[in-house]
Amino acid sequence: MPMTEADVFEKVKEALVDALAVDEDEVKPEATLMGDLGAESIDFLDIIFRLEKAFNIKIPRGELFPDNILNNPDLVKDGKLTSAGLAQLKERMVHADLSQFEKDPDISKMSELFKVQTIVNYVLGKVNG
Repeated sequence: MPMTEADVFEKVKEALVDALAVDEDEVKPEATLMGDLGAESIDFLDIIFRLEKAFNIKIPRGELFPDNILNNPDLVKDGKLTSAGLAQLKERMVHADLSQFEKDPDISKMSELFKVQTIVNYVLGKVNG
């Protein structure tokens, strides 16, 4: 039986509360992992581990949180993603809402893409895919 978005959200919330030591009421769909929940890059590994365990899925490196786009000079120019970089991000983050980011693809704002809802969307695709 497919998991509902609400079921996935509850388990994602539990994983984030444990990984980031935040209160349950702080974990809302629109909350950003770094800005709102205080996650640091090292926490992303813990989050992925907890999600894999909670949902019995495998999350390949760079699939949930693309990690090698920013290091590629063809994809970033003057602190912004190039059109090629944006295209690659869209291809790799189909689970994220990129509509706001596309208007101003400033790489300093990339962390805003990593929201609780982004994780929920990703996991839904994995468990029901």
